[in-house]
Amino acid sequence: MKIRLDRTICDGFGVCAKHAPGYFSLDDWGYASLIGDGSVAEADRDAVMRALLDCPVHAITELGERRFPAPEPPLTDADDPAERLKTEDNEAEWGFTR
Repeated sequence: MKIRLDRTICDGFGVCAKHAPGYFSLDDWGYASLIGDGSVAEADRDAVMRALLDCPVHAITELGERRFPAPEPPLTDADDPAERLKTEDNEAEWGFTR
């Protein structure tokens, strides 16, 4: 895992240094600085993710390759488009509830 800190967004809440003091330090005004090059050891991943998720201004971002599910293949003439509609019968499949 690799992270980046945008100091121009940081508002000095200090939450990052509280959760992951080995990766973030605070200057005299309380603004965060990244310690090191942003590489996070696997053992520290949870603490750094907590800092990332708890940052109120989202100044910390995770760098790297995201994996997305493969897109559905396009419809052919033989496919029925009504099979892919979201209906009450298949609401659990689509993840919506009333």
